Amino acid sequence: MHHASIRTANIHRAIAFYELLGFTVSERFTAGITLACWMEGLAGRIELIQIPEPKPGPDPFGDEHYVGYYHLSFDLTDSVSDIPTWLTNLEGQFAEASHNNPDQFQPLKILLPPTQQMIGSLVYEVAFIADTDGLPLEFIRVMTSMG
Repeated sequence: MHHASIRTANIHRAIAFYELLGFTVSERFTAGITLACWMEGLAGRIELIQIPEPKPGPDPFGDEHYVGYYHLSFDLTDSVSDIPTWLTNLEGQFAEASHNNPDQFQPLKILLPPTQQMIGSLVYEVAFIADTDGLPLEFIRVMTSMG
């Protein structure tokens, strides 16, 4: 996949959010009359597009009847030793950032605390957070193989 595109109410807040997750801006451009960029990190690429006069989107995580794109998922297997520790550290980074710059950052919103899930013969650690516009982001890590 080349990239996943995210429409955001405030591109500057979204960039700051994704930078704390480990992304860096690789290209800045305009999409029609609005600001856009590509960011790369966590073995993927996203596109942020600022939307003029944004309105709240659906709640794909909280609405069990929602149909459509659900979330982006990032595999942390090769980059962290466990998701609970990683998420606790990330939460601390967001708490400090929101304390120091409340106009740019909000405390991290955890949608699903770290849990374990068996899929096929593998056990995964899984957690969900929300980005600045409420988009669910999944973080997943292979723990063990049961085969």
